[in-house]
Amino acid sequence: MYAVVKIKSRQFRVEPDMRLQVPSLAEEVGTTVNFDEVLLIHDENEVKVGDPLLKGCTVIAEVLRHGRSRKIVVFKKKRRKNYRRKKGHRQFFTELLIKEITSG
Repeated sequence: MYAVVKIKSRQFRVEPDMRLQVPSLAEEVGTTVNFDEVLLIHDENEVKVGDPLLKGCTVIAEVLRHGRSRKIVVFKKKRRKNYRRKKGHRQFFTELLIKEITSG
């Protein structure tokens, strides 16, 4: 069983007992979070697709930790003009453990 869920305007494919890194959420570590914006649920032999969302379906997850991802280097250069800019960026994330998927 899996589901496609919308979390902070991004879509993720989730399964039970799956660890997932999503954009940073404001919840504390150890709390449970319910996501109601479920777009698709796939059971053993049935697929339910929302229009655009499925009513009564939720995904329950637990917040494991907050962190920052690997550094991305942004480098700009214009040849023969002595123009060089180097910048780094690390995105904040929240790691979730998907507990269960309920289909209403």
